[in-house]
Amino acid sequence: MLGLVGGHGHTERMSPDRLGLITTNPAVLSGQAVIAGTRVPVSVVLDCLAAGMSAEQIVAEYPTLTSEGVQAAAAYGALLAREELVPLSRE
Repeated sequence: MLGLVGGHGHTERMSPDRLGLITTNPAVLSGQAVIAGTRVPVSVVLDCLAAGMSAEQIVAEYPTLTSEGVQAAAAYGALLAREELVPLSRE
């Protein structure tokens, strides 16, 4: 499973490596969760996915992103949807 550990099927937890791609910093975008090394909020990536964009299209639109970052944003969004709040590292 990409970036997931434990559990069954697609309802597993994010791996520490994948979670490390999501960060927060009070000085960057008012502390919103962003893809590490970018100023692209997770919410923007999720909006793009919800609009039907592929990971490749999102990376083309936001060149500082990687496909792994897009996948990490989707996985983080799934965690939040399950109300599994996890602390984020600070940049």
